[in-house]
Amino acid sequence: MAVSYSAMDPAIRLLRDLVAINSVNPTLVPGAPGEQQVADAIAIEMRRIGLDVTVEAAAPGRPNVVGVLEGRSKGRAMMFCGHTDTVGVAGMSDPFNPVERDGRLYGRGAQDMKAGVAAMIDAARVVAQRRLESGRLIIAAVVDEEHSSIGADALVRRWTADAAIVTEPTDLAIAIAHKGFAWVEVEVLGKAAHGSRPTEGQDAILRLGRVLARLESLDRALQARPPHALLGTGSLHASFVEGGRELSSYPDRATLQMERRTLPHDSGTQAYDEVQHIVRCLVDEDPTFRATARPLFSRPAYEIAARHELPTLLAKAIQAVSGGRHDGGTCGASFWADSAVLGHAEIPSVLFGPGGAGLHSTEEYVNVADVVVCRDALAEVVRCFCEGSRPGRT
Repeated sequence: MAVSYSAMDPAIRLLRDLVAINSVNPTLVPGAPGEQQVADAIAIEMRRIGLDVTVEAAAPGRPNVVGVLEGRSKGRAMMFCGHTDTVGVAGMSDPFNPVERDGRLYGRGAQDMKAGVAAMIDAARVVAQRRLESGRLIIAAVVDEEHSSIGADALVRRWTADAAIVTEPTDLAIAIAHKGFAWVEVEVLGKAAHGSRPTEGQDAILRLGRVLARLESLDRALQARPPHALLGTGSLHASFVEGGRELSSYPDRATLQMERRTLPHDSGTQAYDEVQHIVRCLVDEDPTFRATARPLFSRPAYEIAARHELPTLLAKAIQAVSGGRHDGGTCGASFWADSAVLGHAEIPSVLFGPGGAGLHSTEEYVNVADVVVCRDALAEVVRCFCEGSRPGRT
């Protein structure tokens, strides 16, 4: 039988409290409440365990919460970071009722990523209780990772650290690299005409098909390239297509919005440059072809420096607190995360968090025991990194 931690462990009690709060991202779901209420709860908890708390608005009604624990002497700073927003709850019957069964805790945000947030806050409690001898621990609960990460952007404008752990779900592995993404829009122009007069019209939707065919070929080429050791290959997909006005008219415009997943060596303009090249080639082949491409938004991929000590120290901490049940192996993450914002702000970062399933789906859960291991490993790595202690030594 799976052990239930809910009645006894502070991290799980905090996790249940956080899951019970609706913090759906209002940029994703218009009218959703956003992160204010969950930020209030987090600020109260951080103050209760003895942190110096700062609440900073990344946007109106969307506050980051930063808690700081200062050591008795100067030393290196470690940051734990996690996001407080969630995706929407369409199709879920009771998304904010945290239910535990068979060693799993269910609810929206349980895995992505209120479990990681609860683990990092409770790790600070553990560190505060035993007293931090040297260095500084920064706990950052940020908004909006599920859309454009305005919270992480605001965070790095005011805060820095010598290293950071972003507690996204990784099944207790250490993700030392992750992909980036770029969104690009293509608009193709046609010529409106009555559907019965083909000599007068130009079908923008059919012409957009030329772009789609080239993009499909590009995607095949991307996925045929030699893969990154941890991340595989780049890729792309068409996300939205819009066009047409009525059945009996030639459409005068058609629009595509697409996403390109990128690798650490890709340039910041890689996706736009590729699409712009396709458009130019199509114009060269047919002077009547009219189209424009424009970049919408992008975030770079990230990979921590190969020789940085953080993954090694974290792996030893995981092994120590789990009695060797988890080895802290390294991996890459296919998704994007706030670690890229921190990393590109010169805060070396990794991803590390509990396991579970159902990210962005109608049934989401986290493995309860993993939350406890995550909390203990985070508390242990603070001793190793900030105080210079060996893992497992008190």
